[in-house]
Amino acid sequence: MPRIKSAKKRMRQTKTRTAHNRAARSELRTVIKKVRSAGTAAEAQAALKQAESMIDRAGRKNLVHRNTAARTKSRLAKLVTTKG
Repeated sequence: MPRIKSAKKRMRQTKTRTAHNRAARSELRTVIKKVRSAGTAAEAQAALKQAESMIDRAGRKNLVHRNTAARTKSRLAKLVTTKG
């Protein structure tokens, strides 16, 4: 356990951020799964729109690397166009 005041604060901040990032990453994965498991082309298109928005945001906020976000979006878009 840290003894220094600033180290204690850093520990609290890290704990909070870790929880927030974990929840956000989980939500991102869920949205991606919805696109992949969509039954019809219309459902897939709607899910893709929501997923792209979340993926872009995750990339901007460094939740995932920007290139990973771009690659994921590209693969999902390709998947949806083949469904349709």
